[in-house]
Amino acid sequence: MAVIGTVAVPSDAGLATQTIVTIQQQQIPVYPGILPAGLTLPSPGTTKEGHEYLVVRTAAGANAVVLVTVENGPLNLQYGAEKIGKDEQLKVNVGDFPTLAATGLHSAVELERTSTITGKRVAEITRIGRPGMASGSGFLAQDEDILSVLQGDNELVGRLGLKHRDLAIPLFHVWNLLLREYELGKLGRFKDDVGSYWYHGREIHLRSQQTKGFQESIFNDEIKGAFEIELWRELDVGEWEFLNEAYAHLRTAEREAMIGRLTRLRTGEMEPYYIMRYGFYEGHTEYRVDPIALAMTFGLKPLTEIEKAFPGELHRVLTNHFTARAKTQDEIKAKD
Repeated sequence: MAVIGTVAVPSDAGLATQTIVTIQQQQIPVYPGILPAGLTLPSPGTTKEGHEYLVVRTAAGANAVVLVTVENGPLNLQYGAEKIGKDEQLKVNVGDFPTLAATGLHSAVELERTSTITGKRVAEITRIGRPGMASGSGFLAQDEDILSVLQGDNELVGRLGLKHRDLAIPLFHVWNLLLREYELGKLGRFKDDVGSYWYHGREIHLRSQQTKGFQESIFNDEIKGAFEIELWRELDVGEWEFLNEAYAHLRTAEREAMIGRLTRLRTGEMEPYYIMRYGFYEGHTEYRVDPIALAMTFGLKPLTEIEKAFPGELHRVLTNHFTARAKTQDEIKAKD
C-alpha cells in the first residue's frame, strides 16, 4: 500500500492503491488520480507532508497533482541499457566554485582564476563544447568559451536579482514530472499524457520526446541527456501591450522574434543539473535556456521588473554572444 502522510485509498486508475496528500486542509489524490472539477490549487506548491507539486492538465482535459520534489534520488528507471532518475539534483560544484555553493552566484574573481572544472582544463571543455564536437549543435557558440559563458550568464542572473538555484528548480520540476510519467508508462515517443501545467498563474505548455541514445556531458560528471523538451507559454494582454509599447522602435518581425525568445524554450534534462551545479545555461545554441527567458516563462519575475533590469535592451541581451576574450600569452602563462 503506497502511503504519503497517513492516508491511502483504493485507486480507480488501475493501480492497487492511490496516494493521497494534504493541500489546503483537503485530501487530494495524486496523479494518475485527478482533481475534482472546479478545485483550484496553487502551482507550484507544497503539500502538508512537505512534497513539492505541480497542477497539470492531462491529455483528457482533467487536472491532476503531480509530486515533483527537487531532491537527490536513485537512478531507478530502466531506459534502454541505462538507468534514469533524479540522481543528485541538489549538488553544487563546491570544489571548483565555493562562492557559487555558498551564495548562489559565482565570484567574478574566482571565475577569472579558474583553469579547470571537474578536473578538466577549461580549454578542453571549450573545445569539445563547440558545434560538431561533443554534439552537433554544440554546448557553446563557435565564438564563445566556457568561462565567457559562465561569466555572462552569472551577470544576467545577478541583474535579475535571482540565484542560479532559483532558475534550476522550475526545470527540475519539469524533469521530475516527466520521470513520473515515464514511471507510469504514460510517456510515449511522440505523445505525452500531460500537455500543460501551471506555474505562478501561467499555463505552460509541454512537449517531450525521447531520443535514441544519450548525450554525454562536456564536464567530468555523470550528467547525461536522453530527452528533448519544449516549453512555451502565451503572453497575457498586459504583457503584449507592454512589449509593443516599449519596443515599438523594432520592426514587427524583430519584436516577434524577441517575444519568441522570451517565451519558448527548447532544452533537455541535462540543463537543470548544469545550472544547479555550475551556473551553466549553455552558450548561444539551439538548446540554450536563457536565464531571462526562464524568469519570464516561469513567472519568477514580472515582465516590468525584467525590463527594469535590462531597460530597452532585451532584444539585444537575448541574442548577443558571450564572445571569448582573447588572452595574451602572459595571461596564459600566468594561469599555467
